[in-house]
Formats: sequence, C-alpha cells, structure tokens
Amino acid sequence: MVGVFRYSGPSLCVDALVERRLPDGRPAILLIERRFVPHGWALPGGFVDAGESCEHAVLRELQEETGLIGSIRFQMHTYSNPDRDPRRQTATVVFAVTADGEPIAGDDAGKAQFWPLSALPPLAFDHGEIVADYASGRFVPAAAISPNARAS
Repeated sequence: MVGVFRYSGPSLCVDALVERRLPDGRPAILLIERRFVPHGWALPGGFVDAGESCEHAVLRELQEETGLIGSIRFQMHTYSNPDRDPRRQTATVVFAVTADGEPIAGDDAGKAQFWPLSALPPLAFDHGEIVADYASGRFVPAAAISPNARAS
C-alpha cells in the first residue's frame, strides 16, 4: 500500500525581470501593481503549478500579468529567505527575460509598466533586493552583459 506523503515546505515561485531602455535611454524594468494582498509594485511572477517547469511558469506568468510574450535570457538566482513573502514561506527562481511590445495589465495585475531603474516605487516582497542584485551585476553571467548594459 502506498501512503500519502505530506510536505509542508516552501511554495515554489518564479519572477521575470524584464529590462529595456526608455526613449530617453535610461534603463527600466517591468513592474506590475498587485491587485491582491500583499499590495504594491512587484516583478511579474507567481506560483509554479503542479506538473509545470519553472521556465514555463515564468513565461506563463509574464503573459498572464502583462500580455507580453517573453523569451528567457538566463536564470539569475533563487531567493529563499523564509520571510520574503508575508503570506507563507516561498522560494523564487528569478529569470532575466526579453519581451517586445507594450505591457497591458491582466490577471492579478492592476497596472503594468516600465519604471526607470533610477526611480523605482517601493517594491513588494524582496523584489528591491532582486532588482539591486541585477542592477549591480550580481548573479548575472558575464556573457549576458552587453557593453552598453545598465549604463547610467
């Protein structure tokens, strides 16, 4: 007889970090304004569904929340501080993603827009740390950095 295994560990999440240049040349990242608790601005992302890979989940969440079709550049890092999400313990796998077009908020996103890296709103969860790590080049593979990347 096979027993049921109950596991109460962290929930697995993904986040998409989409960067582009604004018309004035400043680097910007895509954020969504959350419609549900916890409120605030955040990277597009969410929970990985049962039977789904992290790579599929991040592109699904990006499309659901912003309408954008993305392509993964690289996996940046996994963030797993037990206090990163006030609702429950989670771990998130962050991917740098490219996406063309203009975002349109959908699903649980009330708004979706690109924000200059130099003028970000307060961010939910640990997304401030994630963006700071990305902007500093921490966890970014050298091959992924173009000569003009993140120039001020």
